[in-house]
Parts: sequence; C-alpha cells; structure tokens
Amino acid sequence: MGWFCLSKFSSLPLPASPHVIVAEANSTNASRASVSQECISAFNDLKLAKKYKYIIYKLSDDNREIVVEDASADKDWEVFREKLISATSKTKSGAVGKGPRYAVYDFEYSLASGEGSRNKITFIAWSPDDAGVLPPKPKMVYASSKEGLKRSLNGVAVELQANDPDDIEHDTVLKVVSKGLAG
Repeated sequence: MGWFCLSKFSSLPLPASPHVIVAEANSTNASRASVSQECISAFNDLKLAKKYKYIIYKLSDDNREIVVEDASADKDWEVFREKLISATSKTKSGAVGKGPRYAVYDFEYSLASGEGSRNKITFIAWSPDDAGVLPPKPKMVYASSKEGLKRSLNGVAVELQANDPDDIEHDTVLKVVSKGLAG
C-alpha cells in the first residue's frame, strides 16, 4: 500500500488505510498577517479617547504583521485621503509603487433632518487598481488579513472597499456612511 499525504484543505476522500498521514495546516495561516497590539491600542485611542481622527495601517516589511503607519487628529478629509492615495510599498527587489492599506476614520456628519450630528467609525480597505508593483504574495496577505484586523477593531460601524481615488472622495464616502441621511 502507498502512503498518502493530505492537508486539511484537500477535498479528496481519505482512503481506508492505516498508512495515511494527515498534515494540519499551520493555524496562523502563512498568508495571513497577525495584528500588532499597537493597532488595537491606537484604535481604542481613536474610539474611546478621541485622540485620533484616523489611523492608517500597513503590513510590516516582512509581511507578517499589521502595524500602524500613521495616526492623526487632523480632521481634514483631504489630508487623510491623500495619504491613502500616495501610500507606497516596496518589493524585496527594491521596486517602489502604489500600495494597499487599511484605515479607520471617525467620520462625522450632520443629519439633513436637522436632528444633530452622528459619528461612525469607518473601516477602509484601500487597494488601488494600479498597485502593480507588488508581487502576488503581499497582495494575497493584504486580502486575507483584512477580516482579522476588522475583528480586532471592536466598534467599526461601516466598511468600504476602495480601489480607485474616486471611491474615497468625501461626498462618495459620506453617502455610504450616512446612508443618504447627511445634509
């Protein structure tokens, strides 16, 4: 009889043989980055202490951990937007180009009904369509790590996927965040 080696992701049925080796995949999935404690602390400072207006997160240089790239109290949406749009990443070979990022923004808006204002913490997954400099591995890590980061940030009200600068125009985001109720 032959030996079989199957991962837990295999859809093949297990043969009825005592000569089967089942390889368990690493529970920290090699294509997923961990979330640094700094990310959670900064988020809590934004949410509870109102210390920041936004936080921009990125992958560490080795693509193994999500870290804080920038945290600011600046309320100017255009400053925040420009930082996302101009974010760069470097490949191992040294090539530099546009790079994906995660961000949270404490979005404030006034209701058209005159009933006051609202704040909604908004999670933005920025992955520009023209981020061609990155090889597939970091792109895959960004995509597969998003849910883990979101789960770590307790209190996010709205999620946006942005692939083009138009996706993060103030008015575009306002419509999504306010569900059309902003005035």
